[in-house]
Amino acid sequence: MEPDRTPSGADGDELGATVAALTADDIAPARRRQLLVRMVGQARARGITDLFKPKAALRWMTDTVAEVAPHVPIRDLATLRRHFPGLDDDALADRLIRNASRATAGVGAAGGGVAAVEWAVTPTLLSAPVLLAAETVAVVAIELKLIGELHEIHRMPLPTGGTARAVALVQSWAGQRGINPMMPGVGVSAVLGTAARRELRDSLLRRFGRNLTTLGPFLTGAAVAGYLNRRATRTLGEQLRKDLRHTARGLPHKRG
Repeated sequence: MEPDRTPSGADGDELGATVAALTADDIAPARRRQLLVRMVGQARARGITDLFKPKAALRWMTDTVAEVAPHVPIRDLATLRRHFPGLDDDALADRLIRNASRATAGVGAAGGGVAAVEWAVTPTLLSAPVLLAAETVAVVAIELKLIGELHEIHRMPLPTGGTARAVALVQSWAGQRGINPMMPGVGVSAVLGTAARRELRDSLLRRFGRNLTTLGPFLTGAAVAGYLNRRATRTLGEQLRKDLRHTARGLPHKRG
């Protein structure tokens, strides 16, 4: 029987808590590396041993992103105003995109640092695929948080409730587009449909391939992974922001 790759129960909650901690705006590099190592350990503790196989890695990442998405902390507009006083909508969006880009760059650097140690100790190289999968999930979680908060800024909050919000977040990330709250079915779906899971899987495949740079020789991998993560997150944020601006113009809400 294949080992279970889907977080469940206490294991899922622990992994979700680790991922949530990794999405914070400002984490010291040592703490980020510690959280990433913990995440790798949590993945391995569930018996994940065959992530050298691309299909197994993709299946695990797809399942894990879907499982941890409800744990991603999304600040509402009032909270964002308290955390970043004095900023108008555009300046606030700029700050969130910048912070998320720095955070994903930090994950790339942390992953590269861990990989440097892994390469130095041959027996532990077996954890490298798990490290790449964990890094990819961590980066996606940070971007899910950014997506949710950009929706808040544009007065298009995602559905309340962990599952419905998670589905909307994942669909927005995979499609790199905003979620229109006026569209039929928004907030109703409780699971990712087949088409949505396929879109998520294909998007994760592109990210996973890019994160292979983490395995570059020693800290060169960290530098390249950090740069690529930063660029990809900024591109996602700006693209989503443009889409949300366009959609928001047609919604019957007040700007405040």
